[in-house]
Amino acid sequence: AHVMFENSPVNTQTGQPALEHLRTALELGMHAITANKGPVVHGYRDLTALAKSKGKKFSFESTVLGGSPVFSVFRETFPLAELASFKGILNATTNTILSRMENGESYEEAVKYCQSVGMAETDPTNDVDGWDAAIKVAALVTVLMNTPFTPQQVNPTGIRGITPQMIAKAKAEGKRYKLVCSVEKAGEQIKARVAPELVDASSPLYGMMNSSTGVTFRTDVLPDYSITVSEREGMAGGPIETAYGLFADFARAARAVK
Repeated sequence: AHVMFENSPVNTQTGQPALEHLRTALELGMHAITANKGPVVHGYRDLTALAKSKGKKFSFESTVLGGSPVFSVFRETFPLAELASFKGILNATTNTILSRMENGESYEEAVKYCQSVGMAETDPTNDVDGWDAAIKVAALVTVLMNTPFTPQQVNPTGIRGITPQMIAKAKAEGKRYKLVCSVEKAGEQIKARVAPELVDASSPLYGMMNSSTGVTFRTDVLPDYSITVSEREGMAGGPIETAYGLFADFARAARAVK
């Protein structure tokens, strides 16, 4: 085999067993491609070094924003730029839940909807308690800020505490609750946060409804740069989009062989 696609369930604590699967593939001379965030957070430097030593690729574009180019765009088009901060919505499931609650559904009804369309697991804990968003934050920090970071350092706050009454009050005031991911770098210190926030119409996050997601990067060299993934009919940030990200990584690896 020339390529291994690793897409086992995410382990936020250690990245295993996916981490070992990817390491073994690289040691055997295969390209290693994954949509699993765990190995990126817990093994990025080691796996990247191993891939380089073998002349292979360790690729993971599908880990954040469902296959849309985040890592590759930043790394390939911002050479030597320093990432100072980023802010966005990285979890489509919680954004959908909050959007549906704004339209009158209960929390339980909104969760069941997400489960029915395959957006949420039978146990939605990782999504609703903020751990999926936190590990995505950790992956972005680890790779784009070149600083090992874990979801435990993010210590997320989820959306379970958001009530229909809170959402109705916010709506009456022209505001919305969003599960906001934010990171700021000051010197060698990195402050990361995942928590519900009230946003108004002046925020670029305000218009991100349902499964739409996005992130804005601030660097030391250019104005703010945003990537937004907007839901449209038939495409709502699901398995097809993630699969395309895996395919795109495969295509890039194949081109590199030539």
